[in-house]
Amino acid sequence: MRFLVIGGTAFMGPHVVRKLAGLGHEVAIFHRGKTRASGNPPGILSFLGDRHLLDQHAGALRAWKPEIIVDMVLITEADAKDLMRVFEGTAKRVVAVSSIDAVKAYGVLHGTESGPTIAVPFDEDTPVRENLYPYRGKVPGLDDYDKILVEREALAHPELPATVLRLPMVYGPGDRQRRLRHLVRRMDAGRPAILLESALASWRGSRGYVENVADAIVSAALDLRWSGRVYNVAEEPALEERAWAAAVGAATGWKGKFVEVPGVKLPKALQADFNTAQHLDASSARIRRELGYRERVAFDEGLTRTVAWERANPIPPKPEETDGDAAEEKVLRELGAW
Repeated sequence: MRFLVIGGTAFMGPHVVRKLAGLGHEVAIFHRGKTRASGNPPGILSFLGDRHLLDQHAGALRAWKPEIIVDMVLITEADAKDLMRVFEGTAKRVVAVSSIDAVKAYGVLHGTESGPTIAVPFDEDTPVRENLYPYRGKVPGLDDYDKILVEREALAHPELPATVLRLPMVYGPGDRQRRLRHLVRRMDAGRPAILLESALASWRGSRGYVENVADAIVSAALDLRWSGRVYNVAEEPALEERAWAAAVGAATGWKGKFVEVPGVKLPKALQADFNTAQHLDASSARIRRELGYRERVAFDEGLTRTVAWERANPIPPKPEETDGDAAEEKVLRELGAW
């Protein structure tokens, strides 16, 4: 088959491209040209352009006659409308990459949704957020971001059926959000102890290693039986934060200890800034049952690779991180744990 991957040069994208090409499919990438994917096999065609100006490239993209569109960078409702308009009548199917931040539990977690906590693990039929635009006024450039609107638009076109994948917190080499850095940095500094707020230590959030998540995207792209479906992608079980931190510690070889402290005994800067009573634990039973998804890279191996990449790509501590280190050390000394 012929696949067009939109945004296939950063983090997850290159793994999707290489997997599809390795299976013998024709693959093209539509991207801005600002990031160059390394390790791509020969024969990968590139279309250069701005994702938000997709209409301007419609002629060239349609002329290539892609059968399946895998869109890694659907951010806004306008993105989704452009995607469906450009490829209706040309492509057979769309795979839309979404996020579990679409669900109501995410809003409860961050205090933007009212009502009781949502039971976990939640499946794909869990309610979505009632309040749109979760990052408006909070994250520059994401005022119009909302995966709920992306999903609705992608699933509203039976003539161009879509499959939606809700991704968890994705970690691995190339992770621009550096989800392991706050732990690896302090562990590699040889700190004898690290604080964990007690409530945060018990919190569970779904995660996924980048290569495994890419495999899930490829599985959805290749299986034409399940158009119109929404799938959660997540490691199972979702680990409590204490277990996750301990696993990172094992991957770094750190010999220190974690000290759990009630939030009331911590300065505000060291307290969790979300509702730890609401877990973000997504069930991935559907994708495992219907698409046969399994993690190819073992959990320990994924952490080892991620730690190695973090060490090879260090970032100097920011002033707020240095201040946080000092505040943490002060509390630990007061507790006699330093």
